[in-house]
Amino acid sequence: MAATAARPGYAQEIVAIARLAVPVAASRIGMLLLVLVDAAMVGRYDSAELAYFGLGNALHLVLLLIGIGMLVGTAVLSAQARGAGEEQSCGRVWRVALLYALVLGGGFALLTLAGEPALTLTGQAPAMAAGGGQVLLLAGLGLPGALVFVCSTLFLEALGRPRPGVAAMLAANVINFLLNLLLIGGGLGLPAMGAAGAALATSVARSVAALGLVLYILTLADRQRWGIVGPLVGAMTIGRKLRRFGYAIGLTQGAESAAFGGLVLLAGLVSPEAVAGYQIAISAVAMAFMGAIGTASATGVRVGLAVGRQDQAGLRRAGFAGLIAIVLFMAVAGSLLLSLPRTVGGLFTSDPLVLAVAVPTLLVGGLMLPTDGMQAVLMGALRGLGDVWVPLALHSAAFFLLMLPLAAWLGLGLGWGAPGLMAGAWVGVSLAALLLGLRFNHISRRPVRRL
Repeated sequence: MAATAARPGYAQEIVAIARLAVPVAASRIGMLLLVLVDAAMVGRYDSAELAYFGLGNALHLVLLLIGIGMLVGTAVLSAQARGAGEEQSCGRVWRVALLYALVLGGGFALLTLAGEPALTLTGQAPAMAAGGGQVLLLAGLGLPGALVFVCSTLFLEALGRPRPGVAAMLAANVINFLLNLLLIGGGLGLPAMGAAGAALATSVARSVAALGLVLYILTLADRQRWGIVGPLVGAMTIGRKLRRFGYAIGLTQGAESAAFGGLVLLAGLVSPEAVAGYQIAISAVAMAFMGAIGTASATGVRVGLAVGRQDQAGLRRAGFAGLIAIVLFMAVAGSLLLSLPRTVGGLFTSDPLVLAVAVPTLLVGGLMLPTDGMQAVLMGALRGLGDVWVPLALHSAAFFLLMLPLAAWLGLGLGWGAPGLMAGAWVGVSLAALLLGLRFNHISRRPVRRL
């Protein structure tokens, strides 16, 4: 039945998205900050170790983002159920997703055993492959905890309660920083582990955050209302929906992360300094991109709520309001990178050779941010609608048919190095934004259907 409540205008919709997006983005920034702090502390310790960290983390992010994508249905199904007034279904979705997260995380952790051989096959030097493989293996230990944390935060965000996820991630960052002090350079009798120590610290921190958030959800005062405890009715049906939705999102996230991971591998074919410089630039871009992730998540929830209410005008308004919000945010973030590239690069390293690569790459990254944010928010809006397979095809076409070949030509063929790789990424995300925008405008005009 169509909603009869007063419908907000664009200004009110942007405010509603921002209220959810800010804490969601803070939580995602917290997740990324673990990696940024690792990169900064490892870079200050040794530039070669930063190159190992960049290679291992590139493959780790592919696995992590595939897992996150396969769990995004937690937020979509919960938001649509909440919009339809089916509150008990929300907690049931979370409980099924929790088991799913543990199985996925464990399986992906086993895959990290093949890290060094995989890097060797890409043409990396033996020392680079060995160092990157060790980072990947130790980072993989935290994948089950990371995915449990993600599905729990997605559930809470669908309920409009994102702040506990922020608190848990803040605690994880404190733990990670303290462990880095001990493990990267050695301390209290522990050996210096370099980049591998940073990866181990992050795995421990993520696992602690996941445990804390699960305990919080299980002890909520209104856990009965939301179906967090009690009979798990319809678990098989929920599982099928999560998998059907998650396969496409997981492939989309995996394709995107694999494409960007491919850029890191291409940088590795240039020089260790190119890898380190590109890692610095992409880390700074990724920090700003967390604003897009928060806005995309909030937009997806708002679209999902409108779908549950059968409110077609509301879901279109939510999608376009999310676009307006992210363009404004990314314009500001991009301006900061364009005006302060050397300052940003200096946060990670004082090596002049690495800075010479990082600064121009940061400039290109600043130009890329607005369209990168647009494609992320449009993906969030389409997920809220339950549209996943066509966006997967559009994303893959933009990244694999255009971005990677163009980046390889600019970076290696023309000799532009890391800035050329980032320029290829800029063109790729711009095409993705255009294609996804056309898709959202088309499909949001169709009759509203729940998953």
